[in-house]
Amino acid sequence: MAAPVYLIDASIYIFQAHFSPQFQSWSKRSEDRSAFAGFARFLLRFLQVTKAEKLAVAFDESLFSGFRHQLYPAYKSNRVLPDDNLARQLKACASLCKVLGVAAYASRNYEADDIIGTLSACVRSEQTPGLVSPVVIVTRDKDLSQLLAREEDYVWDFNAGVRRYRQDIFAHYGIWPEQFPCFLGLTGDSIDCIPGVPGIGPVAARHLLQHFTDLDALFPQLETVSDLGFRGARRCRQLLQEHQQQALLSRQLARIVSCEDVSESFVMQTSDALRVADIDGPGFMALLADMALADGDVQRLQAMLHGLVKAEAA
Repeated sequence: MAAPVYLIDASIYIFQAHFSPQFQSWSKRSEDRSAFAGFARFLLRFLQVTKAEKLAVAFDESLFSGFRHQLYPAYKSNRVLPDDNLARQLKACASLCKVLGVAAYASRNYEADDIIGTLSACVRSEQTPGLVSPVVIVTRDKDLSQLLAREEDYVWDFNAGVRRYRQDIFAHYGIWPEQFPCFLGLTGDSIDCIPGVPGIGPVAARHLLQHFTDLDALFPQLETVSDLGFRGARRCRQLLQEHQQQALLSRQLARIVSCEDVSESFVMQTSDALRVADIDGPGFMALLADMALADGDVQRLQAMLHGLVKAEAA
């Protein structure tokens, strides 16, 4: 088996640091730098632990401008755009990837999930039997589990040290990874303001998908739902009849797409484009200086960089 290709969901680690009461970082001008410093620690540690050969980081820049918002204006309407300070830190996180030799992608039309979905499809399409590179999706967002197309691929919650393969997803949720869009089409997702079908929860959704597999098989056979035998089945049939279009829209919102728009920088990439390049040491130090990090944070990140360089040379 070939070396893994790692695809990182940047927002998870940026905002985990930004909102964590246990981690705080301030600049010499008393500006919050927790998002940048936390992401820098994560990425340096990740590179040292994995010794990754091929890696890409996906950033979110499509809030209120992406294609899902055009389909459903209320999508993620509970979010707010970053203020000037956080926006600067997000830009610095992308710059950090560059100086560390890591490919980074973002889009105004597609979410980080779609970038990861597109890259994972590109990686799988170029591989030959007997020489498979596992696609490792680094996140703690369960929605990205829908991309686990092969037995070798897995989702890795790096900070928690938890890896989940296809079988683990089924054991935990009772559905297969590719069923997640249909599952959320039924239950909705309050975090992303996806409506789903009011009154249908996870238990009923699992029963329906275990029997029908997906919504395309479910809706032509609605009359049989009442006979399935689980509690509330008759009521589910009525709810599905009333909210069919909303369920299909919700599935579309929840489904990660593989983008074919060649104007997007992440489309048509080969795995070689994700190969980790040499570290730009002076660029790294210039970035820390530009962010005016406190001396303690600078020293800590310098030490982590030196440890990474030493590990790569070993």
